[in-house]
Amino acid sequence: MLSGMGVNVPEVLAAADLQMADLADGHRGLGFVPFLKLMHAALGAAKEPALGLLVGERLRINTHGRLGYAALSSSTLRQVVSLLESFLPLRTTLVTVTQRVQGDEVWVGFPVARPLDGLDLVVSEAILLTIKNLIDQITLGTCQVRRVCFKQVEPAYEDLARDMFGCEVRYSQDWCGLVLPDAAMDLPLSSADPASFDDAARLCREELDKRDVNAALSIQVRRNLLTRQHGFPSLQVVARQFHLTPRTLHRRLVAEGTSFQQILDEVREHLAMQYLQAGKLSVQEIAYTLGYNDPANFRRAFKRWTGRAPSTLLIRPCKN
Repeated sequence: MLSGMGVNVPEVLAAADLQMADLADGHRGLGFVPFLKLMHAALGAAKEPALGLLVGERLRINTHGRLGYAALSSSTLRQVVSLLESFLPLRTTLVTVTQRVQGDEVWVGFPVARPLDGLDLVVSEAILLTIKNLIDQITLGTCQVRRVCFKQVEPAYEDLARDMFGCEVRYSQDWCGLVLPDAAMDLPLSSADPASFDDAARLCREELDKRDVNAALSIQVRRNLLTRQHGFPSLQVVARQFHLTPRTLHRRLVAEGTSFQQILDEVREHLAMQYLQAGKLSVQEIAYTLGYNDPANFRRAFKRWTGRAPSTLLIRPCKN
């Protein structure tokens, strides 16, 4: 893409202390610091402030490997979002994924996982446009993204952004992500293939388990909590698992814009949504599984996260 813009790619790579061979292994990817250097060098050479949008426009579903195939085989859009929550680190560790029900909308957030040295908008634009295009392709128009939100101020190319996203784009918001209609989240997708989805999701899990990802600490903590089947370890236990003191773990998570309690709440909300949609456990059983001794505390927490009672999202309520 850069060469098509008249950019001398070898010079850009040299400015970032990289060689073409460093980009050859798409599975290994660049480290965090080399990536930042490359992006700054590319922005300087291209003199194109909307570079993030141009990158995002090129990243269609067939460029995402197993994750793209799993998304294309998903049964519902809600399953797609859950898939991204679990496996987006296969594509990038620069952001995490959260989802929250707000009235009749689902807010899918993509908070940055670590400081990006002034590249927050460029990275967010690339990722959100990629995901928006993925949703459009999978749903074939049955679900329209209502709006896109960015934390940064409105750029000079705002009209281009709105044209490329094809929906309302808001800036100077207190979060970054996509807004979807909740009513469309569980509609069946025409490309659904449960068997293919299970195979692709299994391969994604295997790849994620094998990968030596130099992920942000917040991502590693989140992944650690997501693997728990019953209850969650305390801050002290997690700190010990990462060979850190609790104070150091807390300080590093705060530096990444989050906290242990925030990550724990996000994981609980994510798993609660999965359990409720599966319909195999009662609300009381879900509460115990997520570490709540009193189901009433779980109900209050879920209402705080989503604005709804958990029973309203239970697909097939258990009789017990």
